[in-house]
Amino acid sequence: MPWSTREVAELAGTTVNTVRHYHRAGLLDEPDRLSNGYKQYTARHLVRLLQIRRLRDIGVPLVQIEAVGSSRGATPAEALLAIDADLAASIERLQRARAEIRAILDGSTATDVPAGFEDVASRLTGSERSLMLVYSQLYDESAMADLKLMVDAEPEDTDAEFEALPADADHATRQRIAEVFAPQLAQHFEDYPWLLQPAEHLPKSAPVTQQAFIETYLELYNEAQLDVLARAAALAVDLPPTPAPPPSA
Repeated sequence: MPWSTREVAELAGTTVNTVRHYHRAGLLDEPDRLSNGYKQYTARHLVRLLQIRRLRDIGVPLVQIEAVGSSRGATPAEALLAIDADLAASIERLQRARAEIRAILDGSTATDVPAGFEDVASRLTGSERSLMLVYSQLYDESAMADLKLMVDAEPEDTDAEFEALPADADHATRQRIAEVFAPQLAQHFEDYPWLLQPAEHLPKSAPVTQQAFIETYLELYNEAQLDVLARAAALAVDLPPTPAPPPSA
């Protein structure tokens, strides 16, 4: 005796809504209907439902189930190999995520810096951490690697006064702090010339990148801090290159 939608769903261990979804997705053929409009599911439909459920249980996405095969054909090895590769990548991604979560719980990493910056996070202020997160979306991997080296090379505890600088700080204070920053910034310009011409390291469009930089700096820094950064950059450009150390005897 044919089954109703509810009955075949119960036999297959699924729901009526799921059966209907499989119909819409083209994974399950529509059954014949009685004169009163009720569907008549047969053993063929039950077998197909069980096949779909089996494939779902092993992680095959719905969009790939038809490629894997139907009740009328064998399972293509190529499709299964592709699915296996996807599952392997997912497992690797989840394992990395679990390892990072364990590190966060252990207190040995940070979530407010880009991946790879965990070991220099303690050297960054809160604003700098936010800035690096934004940079990670605007710069390419090569540039981010250079930025990490810059962070690692900078002296510790040089940003405290800058971070505490009030918006109405006088010009003498601004100039003094800028002069403290300028030599290190000049060294960065010498070691990483792309900082002055960064276009090749900016994968997004110029308007999007420029707007992101402007909005981020305006959000993170007050008027006096922005002035200090501008002064330091101007001073750094004008500073002479650092002389090379004499060759060892």
